[in-house]
Order: sequence, then C-alpha cells, then structure tokens
Amino acid sequence: MFELLQTINSPADLRQLDRRQLPALAAELRQFIVESVSRTGGHLSSNLGTVELTVALHHVFDTPHDRIVWDVGHQTYAHKILTGRRERMDRLRMAGGISGFPRRIESDYDAFGTAHSSTSISAALGMAMAAKINGERRSAIAVIGDGAMSAGMAFEAMNNAGVSDADLLVILNDNEMSISPAVGALNRYLARLMSGPYVAARRAGKRLLEAMPEPMANLARRAEGHVKGMMVPSTMFEEFGLTYYGPIDGHDLDSLIPTLRSLRDQPGPRLLHVITRKGQGYRKAEDDPVLYHGVSKFQPEAGLAPGKSGGRPTYTQVFGDWLCDMAARDSRLVAITPAMREGSGLVRFEREYPDRYFDVGIAEQHAVTFAAGLACEGMKPVVAIYSTFLQRGYDQLIHDVCLQNLPVIFALDRGGLVGADGATHHGAYDLSYLRCLPNIMVMTPSDEDECRQMLYTAFTLDMPTAIRYPRGSGPGIAPRTEMVTLEPGRAELRRSGRGVALLAFGSMLGVALALGDEIDATVVNMRFVKPLDRALVIDMARSHGLVVTLEENAIAGGAGSAVAEALAEAGVRTSMLHLGLPDEFIDHGEQQQLLALAGLDLDSVRQAVAARVASLERS
Repeated sequence: MFELLQTINSPADLRQLDRRQLPALAAELRQFIVESVSRTGGHLSSNLGTVELTVALHHVFDTPHDRIVWDVGHQTYAHKILTGRRERMDRLRMAGGISGFPRRIESDYDAFGTAHSSTSISAALGMAMAAKINGERRSAIAVIGDGAMSAGMAFEAMNNAGVSDADLLVILNDNEMSISPAVGALNRYLARLMSGPYVAARRAGKRLLEAMPEPMANLARRAEGHVKGMMVPSTMFEEFGLTYYGPIDGHDLDSLIPTLRSLRDQPGPRLLHVITRKGQGYRKAEDDPVLYHGVSKFQPEAGLAPGKSGGRPTYTQVFGDWLCDMAARDSRLVAITPAMREGSGLVRFEREYPDRYFDVGIAEQHAVTFAAGLACEGMKPVVAIYSTFLQRGYDQLIHDVCLQNLPVIFALDRGGLVGADGATHHGAYDLSYLRCLPNIMVMTPSDEDECRQMLYTAFTLDMPTAIRYPRGSGPGIAPRTEMVTLEPGRAELRRSGRGVALLAFGSMLGVALALGDEIDATVVNMRFVKPLDRALVIDMARSHGLVVTLEENAIAGGAGSAVAEALAEAGVRTSMLHLGLPDEFIDHGEQQQLLALAGLDLDSVRQAVAARVASLERS
C-alpha cells in the first residue's frame, strides 16, 4: 500500500516522476489523507479537494525556492505529506506533533503561516516584490479559496498587485465553499463564469482535443487564450490588473500541469481560476462537505457516526437556543456571522428566521460595521463570532461600535484555549483587548444557565456588550427556560472561607470551587470583567491575606489586571497572585493538556497557591 507515495520524501522526488505516474500518486495521497485523518481527526473535505492541485504545483515549481502561500491553511495536508512530513501525520494537531496549518518554523516549504484567511495575496505579493528588489528569479504563488476571496484584504492586495510588475500567480481555488456554502455577490459572479459560453466551449473543446493528433492538439491549446479573449471579454480580475486564465478542472492533472508550466514563465500578476470539489474522492465527504470539514476520529468505511443526543449542551448550543427564543420574543433581533454558521450555532436560527439571518462571508470587519448600521436603525444585532476572529475587526469594534455607543451584542465563542487548532485559534486575548475600550460591558459566564442569562441581560441594555464563553460543554447546569437580567457589575460570592480569596472569571470557577473546598478558601464568581464589582474586590482584599485571580485569558492586561488596578486606585494593599495564560503563544494539543501546560488545571493552581501562601508565611 502507498508504494509510490512512500518514495516521495520531498518535492524533488516528486519532480523525478514521469508525468504519467502522477494520477496514481494523487490517488494514493488521497487515500492516505482519509486513513490518516480518520485516526487523528482534523480537516478533511478541504484537503481532499486540493490533492491534484498540490501535486501539480510541487511538480511544476521549484519549491521551496519558489514560494507557495496557502489560504486558508487547513487545505495543506497533501502539501505537508509531500514535503517530508508523511511520517509525522500520526501526531497531527497533537501536543509535540505537527500543526494542522502551515508554520514557518515547521518547514522551509511553509512559506507563510495561514491559519486565518485572506492573507495569501498580500504575503505572496510581498515575497514577489522582495525577489525583484534582490534581483532573484523566483515565483510567488498564492493559493486562495473562493471563501477567503470574499474578505476585503484580498481585494486590497489585488488592487496593489494589479499595478505592480511582480512575478505573482494567484490561484483561485473555487469549490463554492468556505466552511458553510459560499455566499455573496462574488460567489454569484464565479457561478456566472462557470456557466458562461467560454466554459461550455472549453468542455466541448476538451472532448474534441482528446480525439486529435498531439501536434494539432498542442496548436489548439496555444490558440485557446485568444479565443478566451473573445468569449470572456473582461473579467473582474482583469479590471484589477491581473491577467485571468481559466476556469480549469482542478482535479485534471493533464490540464493543471501544462497550464501551470505556461503560467510559470509568464511575467506580471496573473490569476488562474481552478475548479475543485471539497471531499473529492471520498463519497461521504463529497455528499456532505460541511459535516466532513473538521472531523474527530472515525472509521473510513462507516463514516462519521450520528451525533449523540442526551449529553450536556455545549455553550454554542446554549447560545443558538437562546437566540431563537429571543427572536421569538422580539422582532428587532438579527444575527450576523462571518461564514461560521455551524461553528457559531446558527443553523437552527437560519432555518427559523431566514429574513433576520446574515452570513456576510469571511469579512469580519464588515460584519462589525454592518451590525453597527443595523443598530443605528433600532435593530438589536447579535454578532456570533469566535474570539480569535473578532481580532480581525478590532478597529471597527472601537470606532464604529464603542465610540458611537451602539447596542451591538458580541457572542464570543471559543474564549480561552481551543485545543488542536492551536495558537492562531485560541481566544487568549479578548478580555485584554475588550476591557480597555470605553462603553462596552464584558461578561464571562461560568456555566450554561449563566451564559443564557448574560445573553438576555445584554439584549436588555442599550450599549455594546460582549459575552465570552469557552469551546465545548460547561459544568452541566441546565439553562432555565425563563430569562432574567443580572445586575451589571455584581459578582457572586459562592463560598466563604479564610485566608485566601479566589476570584474566578468564567471557565475557571470550577477549579476555584474545587480548591476552595480543599483549603477552605473564599470563592467568588466574578461574572463581569467590566464593570468590575469593585466593592466586593476591595472587601476581599481587606479581609484576606491573599487574593488570587483566575482567568483563561492572557495575564497581561486581563481580568486580574483589572482587579489590581481597582485595588491600587482605592489605595488598598494586599498580596496578590494572578493566574492565567502566560506571555507566550500556546501550541496545539488537547484542551485539558494545554490548560495544565499553562498552569490552569487544578493541580497547577493548587501548587501555585500553596507556594505563594508558604512564601507569605516565611516573610
């Protein structure tokens, strides 16, 4: 099994193969991906869709001298396998193993880290211009998915590239998907290109070329560019200044390789439109590419098992249920997602309230300002977004929402450590970057019911609000059907003890309660990062010898810093210990494993508190 693939330890080996061997290599590579991901979990549909494209790129271009930037980077498993990491795929996305995305520190073949989206054209253009300045001859290739092309940054880069003379090749990987089905005017435009007369002529021409003698077929292929100019007079991309080629079948190596060879030797910025299919070659993923986008371990023959019912609801599900319940009460509620319908829990809402559901594509900046515009007109917009993705709309959050004090609700999923997706996807900074902004309220639920009530509280307020909750399930506190408002800025005393006060924010309450029972410490569920319950914080500091803050957020500038600032302003001096995420990027791995590495599991917190208490007793 995998006889051909086992001979490929680098793209140099791949380039030694006869072109007629490449389809067999692609078939082995696709089978290897299915079997490998079934054992580790990871992104599947997107990687099955780029197998032939990956083979063709490494066969034609002299990588790593030529630079390939993949966008989004979850489509790079074939690339990793062909660039010397085949034997390491058994530790994919695990602690100490390779990343699920390109990483410059992992391989010379990973030209740029791309775990978010829409950055490839900018990065590849920078690489191309650097080569020009340095007098180096090398190609820079940006492989960008059609979903990633919806973001403004991609258009900003094309606007710049189109007036340059850079040796830049943009490959538009068009599979009509981001994670959810693609949306928006760009998707409709690409669909029109696919249904136009040029494509029909190409399909008919391909059948004709197959019957021609080779010399005549080569002549016809050279004439194709001139024919295209008559049948596709001016594409959007050519208006940007990029010479457009395609569309071509991204699974047909006989089309891909000669086309890439031709484009490799052409000057200036150009764009190749490639049509691929998510899940290609694995029928179950072809039939449901959304379900097979990101998978846990499974049996390839059986496919993914049906979802289990009856377990604890995730915070995402709690949010989705609240959203539908609140929409039934108030017609002003609208929901916005930047291409994360499934991940953010909006599937039911879209089905029940399609007129109030807006998937804006991978366009976080637009999502935030779009919400601000809705709020200006009396609507109550809820932006369902991952913590790490709101970072991409930070300027809009400041200027368009907070500065104007508009009642936009941010439901921040994946706050804290998310696990296998690693540093690019951890929600490690939101408490720090939110609490410094005027006008916004920031809440951290400690359980499922509290999450529901905080969402309702946010809806009743006429100001910007953020509710930040972690990935996965909570402690199992069933959400009440009724909805009640929480008093803003009021913490909850959960346990009275002596000596040590544990001030827990959000997900850290469980650890605090467990430790509080062990050492007879006071435990406070802080609930609000902003406004802070200053009166209770001051009382804890005056009545306890040690105040410990716990948060699943960067210590720098986080909730613990807010507590220290409040005490300093009040002139209250006490011993403090801040426990949170360290000042470093945390890698990928299991969530609980990463919490232990960050010092936030029960054992680590116990040791840290005991060490500080011992130090105080000695002093």
